[in-house]
Amino acid sequence: MIPIARPMIGEKEKEAVLRVLDSGVIAHGPAVQGFEKAFASMVGVREAVAVSSGTAALMVALVANGIGKGDEVITTPFSFIASSNSILFAGARPRFVDVCEDDFNINPSLIEEAVTSRTKAILIVHLYGHPCRMKEICAAANAHGLLVIEDACQAHGAMIGDRQVGSFGTACFSFYPTKNITTGEGGMVTTDDLRVAEMARRLRAHGQSQRYRHDLLGYNWRMTDISAAIGLVQLGTLGDGNARRRQNARFFDRRLEGVVTPSERQGCHHVYHQYTLRVGDRRDSLLQHLRENGVGAEVYYPRPIHRQPLYRRLGYDQPLPVAERLSEEVLSLPVHPSLNDEELNTIVGQTNRFLERS
Repeated sequence: MIPIARPMIGEKEKEAVLRVLDSGVIAHGPAVQGFEKAFASMVGVREAVAVSSGTAALMVALVANGIGKGDEVITTPFSFIASSNSILFAGARPRFVDVCEDDFNINPSLIEEAVTSRTKAILIVHLYGHPCRMKEICAAANAHGLLVIEDACQAHGAMIGDRQVGSFGTACFSFYPTKNITTGEGGMVTTDDLRVAEMARRLRAHGQSQRYRHDLLGYNWRMTDISAAIGLVQLGTLGDGNARRRQNARFFDRRLEGVVTPSERQGCHHVYHQYTLRVGDRRDSLLQHLRENGVGAEVYYPRPIHRQPLYRRLGYDQPLPVAERLSEEVLSLPVHPSLNDEELNTIVGQTNRFLERS
């Protein structure tokens, strides 16, 4: 089976982990600090704060920006559920607006009508590695005095022009094994706001401002030096890995027939965390065919967040037709950088073979 993701862990990562183990400092030490500094430099921001997961990063980013009980946060319904669940955990309420047909990201033209007196932020998701329309989103935020939170958990290295995603507001990254770089598990908060960064550092470590001085209610969401050591090595290969993903995506673009392939908006640098097709009502049959023939395709995501049982119980029932239609049509193919020529040809061949028959 050709997997949807294949984490690339090599000798350099293993050597880095052994150096940490030999040092005796394996929890929240110099490797974490080095990873934070290198990651901030890559994104082009002043501060990066390492945490234990992408979900922890989302939680820390929201709470560090003062979002809490009674607040509303505008966000997308077409994403992994962690983006909106983090809003709930912060004590606030998600307010969903629909997404764009072409890039699957939040539709900026719908933000205005979703703003209320309780709205405090816009939490966007750079879905599948394609940047959101940040010019329009930031303009809407500025017009209403709203914070911008970027969920860049799928978009390491994605760009708009020469600007990295993760540099437009307070941003969150994930280093889960399927991501463009991994630390096994882990996350990062990036920001230019020194106050937000300091609050994030307190929140991840039991609310401490100094050892055994707890100024606020915090969490135990620190990253280990073992994870950070892996991350530092992986960060050095991110550019090459993303280039390979883009090369694989172009291979698919040229050869796949009978489906809508992913778009890349002009001026954007898509990093293809996922290569996501629109297949229409043949999606489930194609998924079954691919799996039966050795291709580990997946559906991200088969149900939009506002249609999840949890959110139904919370009273979410508004129609969001684009997100609902996409959830019935999308299918992601393996696009990761470790695919070889034989695997690429198998993915294309099996996809086209099914579509020719249907």
